[in-house]
Amino acid sequence: MTEPTIGTLRVNGATLHYEVRGQGPLLLLIPGGTGGAASLATVAADLADTYTVVSYDPRGMSRSVLDDPEAEQRVEEHAEDAFRLLDALSPDEPGRVFGASSGAITALHLLSTHPERLERVIAHEPPVVEVLPDAAAHRALLARVQDTFRDQGLMPAMAVFAAGMRKDGDTTESETELPPQAAEQAEQIMRDLPYFLGRIVPSFMSYVPDIHRLKALSDRLVLAGGQDSRGELPYRPAAFLAERLGTGLLHFPGGHIGLTTHPTEFGALLRTAFHAPGEA
Repeated sequence: MTEPTIGTLRVNGATLHYEVRGQGPLLLLIPGGTGGAASLATVAADLADTYTVVSYDPRGMSRSVLDDPEAEQRVEEHAEDAFRLLDALSPDEPGRVFGASSGAITALHLLSTHPERLERVIAHEPPVVEVLPDAAAHRALLARVQDTFRDQGLMPAMAVFAAGMRKDGDTTESETELPPQAAEQAEQIMRDLPYFLGRIVPSFMSYVPDIHRLKALSDRLVLAGGQDSRGELPYRPAAFLAERLGTGLLHFPGGHIGLTTHPTEFGALLRTAFHAPGEA
């Protein structure tokens, strides 16, 4: 696997850890959940023969340290972090951006606010549940998650959260086996879970995208979902937005975490999706 060049970038209220691989047009990968740059290593290495691939730990996660560990988190500030990375690493050319889950929400806001810096954005299952007709039910779910977190602790709250993400009526647990590199990240994932559940989830899942703005920019936006996650809560906003914007929905291998469970196949489709006429 290609060894990355490691860098840090000072941003408002945090220091970001980022990794750079390869040469060519810049491709920024924005992770979701608690994965951080480590969760993107296989895909980043696979694409490094075509792109300068940049991955990073979002502020507050893993090696990207907050100045104030108790600071509230906002989508707008996370998107500004991504913009700062683009400006630092590709100051003269627009970049390509892929975001997964909460990272896809960051990517949507980045496109809305800095379209001149972006060639194309792929947003994989952004859980912007406020766009859905039954948004009130999902607000109630998030309130139950936070109440459970406060009263019973992390793992009971995660159980409530995970149950709410599944298809209606589906009470089975996922039996997908993670690749060895993902299992090795389990300790870091557990360390980041309280921050993710307590501050990222409530802020990001209450975010309302500017649909009219995205419609005007839909020629450079690709909305995506997992082949195996049809009907699950994170899939539904992507499908809803794709229909509203008239873009169609690109399906990637696996489910919501297909980037982790099917990294090689996922990366191959990413390469195709970012390929534009006239490129080598």
